[in-house]
Amino acid sequence: MSTEKGKVHEVVCPCCQAVLWVEASTGGILKSERTAKKKESLDDLLLKEKKKKEGFATKFEATAALEKQKHQKAEEKFEKAFGKLEDSKER
Repeated sequence: MSTEKGKVHEVVCPCCQAVLWVEASTGGILKSERTAKKKESLDDLLLKEKKKKEGFATKFEATAALEKQKHQKAEEKFEKAFGKLEDSKER
């Protein structure tokens, strides 16, 4: 950042796309201007919600598969421990 007195930088916010004018020497904001939000059509909103729902279904399926794997591993460990217990009783 330059320390020249009176120098002003124009910065665009990556989140909201607002434009900020920042004084280089102090780092103070001289002016800010919000951009007008693009109005979305009803079809765009419906498409976005449909994609969001599909994403939830995919995440749910992945979580269910992970839980199934955990359950299978737990059963294998139980069977192994139970087998060791029976082997020790037979001796």
